[in-house]
Amino acid sequence: MQTSTGQTAADRRPGVTGIHSVDRFVYTVPDLAVAEKFYTTFGMDVRRTPKSLQLYTFGNPHLWAEIFEDGELKRLQYVSYGIYAEDEPAFRERIAKNGLAVAPHPLSDGSGLWLRDPDGYPVQLVVAPKVSPSAKSLPTVVPPVPPGAGAAPARSKHGPVHPRRLSHILRFTPDVLAMVKFHEEVLGTRLSDRSGEGIAFVHGVHGSDHHLVAFAKSHAPGLHHSSWDVGSINEVGFGSENMRANGYANGWGVGRHVLGSNYFYYVQDPWGGA
Repeated sequence: MQTSTGQTAADRRPGVTGIHSVDRFVYTVPDLAVAEKFYTTFGMDVRRTPKSLQLYTFGNPHLWAEIFEDGELKRLQYVSYGIYAEDEPAFRERIAKNGLAVAPHPLSDGSGLWLRDPDGYPVQLVVAPKVSPSAKSLPTVVPPVPPGAGAAPARSKHGPVHPRRLSHILRFTPDVLAMVKFHEEVLGTRLSDRSGEGIAFVHGVHGSDHHLVAFAKSHAPGLHHSSWDVGSINEVGFGSENMRANGYANGWGVGRHVLGSNYFYYVQDPWGGA
């Protein structure tokens, strides 16, 4: 969970071609029932299909992530990025020029353009509404505290926290710089921040949070965490307490990042990630 900036808007920045959103990310876990319990506790609108779990946020019609059951470990399968219809021909040309085209992933609906990133993962580019923010979001309104009353929020009086939208995903990669180059030159993102070759953050050219995607150096590629926007630092704290109270005690935070400036709490999921 994190607080960040952004309300969605559909404005396209003229003269540049680039992805505008993380449309969804798709991964597999060993047991969908375990995933359903975790994400329901986390505050997501979790919907079952005959083959998968779909992650929505309450009050928002967008499908942010889809989870299938397979294998013994949590594994990223592919990432889908949203693009504008006007940019589809340019992306198609880039994919062909660089010899990156691949067949659609078997867990997908087969739509859009498909290519492979430097880590070997399939990437889907799909014409879709922009769901990344283009302006600062409004924080959750906190009623004023009358004189003489305690200002600290009471955990016992707060219900579950419901994230508002996906903020970003962070991926493990053996080569951070190669992934940044691919996202800049092929997908049209731009570098937000970097710390040597250990970690880097890229944002969307049409407006987004500090980053849409981040890359952290590791011995193998994979999904590190997904980050979800909430309305205030109080909600970050309430969310962390709710997870601990419901058996998910391992976590990190509450804290604030230097790069990105966002408040955070990482809760360890049932597969050792976040």
